[in-house]
Amino acid sequence: MADEEDLSRALNLVEILEKELVTRCTDIDLYKAYYRGEQKLRFASDEFRKYHGQRYKDFSDNWVQVVADSPVERLTVNGIKPYGDDDSDAESMRVWQANGLDADSQLGFLGAVTSARSFALVWGDPDDEETPVVTFEDASSCIVAYEPGSRRRRRAALRRWQDGDKYMAVLYLPDSVWKFERPVERRTKTEDMAEVDLLLDAWRPREMRDEPNPQPNPMGVVPVVELLNRPLLVDDPISDVSGVVAMQDAVNLLWAQLFTASDYAAFPQRVVLGAERPMIPILDKQGNVVGEKPLDLEKLAADRIAFITGENAKIAEWTAANLEAYTNVIEVAVGHIAAQTRTPQHYLIGKMANLSADALLAAETGLVKRVEEKQLWYGQALREVFALIALAQGDEDKAKALRSGYMLWADAESRSQAQLADALLKLKQIGFPFQFLAQRYGLTPAEIVDLMAMIKRENELDPLGAAARLMGQDAGPADGARQADGQAAA
Repeated sequence: MADEEDLSRALNLVEILEKELVTRCTDIDLYKAYYRGEQKLRFASDEFRKYHGQRYKDFSDNWVQVVADSPVERLTVNGIKPYGDDDSDAESMRVWQANGLDADSQLGFLGAVTSARSFALVWGDPDDEETPVVTFEDASSCIVAYEPGSRRRRRAALRRWQDGDKYMAVLYLPDSVWKFERPVERRTKTEDMAEVDLLLDAWRPREMRDEPNPQPNPMGVVPVVELLNRPLLVDDPISDVSGVVAMQDAVNLLWAQLFTASDYAAFPQRVVLGAERPMIPILDKQGNVVGEKPLDLEKLAADRIAFITGENAKIAEWTAANLEAYTNVIEVAVGHIAAQTRTPQHYLIGKMANLSADALLAAETGLVKRVEEKQLWYGQALREVFALIALAQGDEDKAKALRSGYMLWADAESRSQAQLADALLKLKQIGFPFQFLAQRYGLTPAEIVDLMAMIKRENELDPLGAAARLMGQDAGPADGARQADGQAAA
């Protein structure tokens, strides 16, 4: 068991990190709610909210989800190539696949796009020393503290979650790992309970039966890595959906007003002219009339009745609302979302003319660059994740090589098979090797290995045809045999 000074230092770190984590959760929870379509009606006037707010409380025309999903669908990890190696590291990808990260990485990337950051945790598996456990963690449950003046040297990390009626926390330090717990609910009823509340809110070391607390960290570094989305030098990273929220609220309001105007246009409107304002009797407990009060004319307006007092009252105009004006403004608002987030308009508007392939590529240039930026920032975090995997396996030299390597991503650009084949053929003609072309085609390193093995077996079965193909001739087995016979006869 650690001494009191180490425990006090660990508890202090937990309190500091938890406080910052709770502060971050306000925006994180908001962005995740908007991604799910849980969007409150905003920007409405008091009158509109009073009579129609409840009707549209569950409605949203959710563009936040499209903006967040569009780059994630193009972020696919194909492998990692260590520094100094010619081929990608197959063992790293084995661990990646064994942990289901071909799918879970998409959740991690989506979390970073939506919440501005997500986290990856690497830890050894006592039941399988060769396959460390790697998980992606949500921004609402993790936080990393860095050394002063550094954006990469991790000093500590905290992971916090709720388990039944308790909060659990794990504090990761370079040399040790602490586990704490505390009750979830506060039970303050009187001022006399304030001291009890302080005790309930305090973290305390978790009682561990089969392992020490703290336990040593064999990797020697904090095993939690932060994936930052659009980071800044001196401020927090930026969520891709943070700038969409206000325009999303405006679009929702415009739809609500359009539905309301459409609803009114679908039923007859009634006008009462020249009558006195109607009065409502006031009754006492016995049902006797003791007075009267004027009827709320705003309520009549909401019920599609216009009540105009005075015997000389006239209606000068009774023009129906122009519903097309709403749809035009909504289309402009969605276009603004597309431009501000670099999301192709055909992802949002849903209208496609007979566009050429080149026109579609130009329309998606902004999204492609957006994805490539994320490949750069997420890639440096993932290199550290793979380095942690090597450290968990006890291979420090490999960890160093992986930190200096580079990630292999699937192509961020979407092209037709004909376009891609034409481009690869031209690269082949100027001398690019086949393995490079296969990688550009989109094959993973494992698929390329299988493909090369297939080519080798094919060449062994047909060596003359292989020689002809190497010479640039299109000769099948029979053609190759005839050419060989003719050369022999000559």
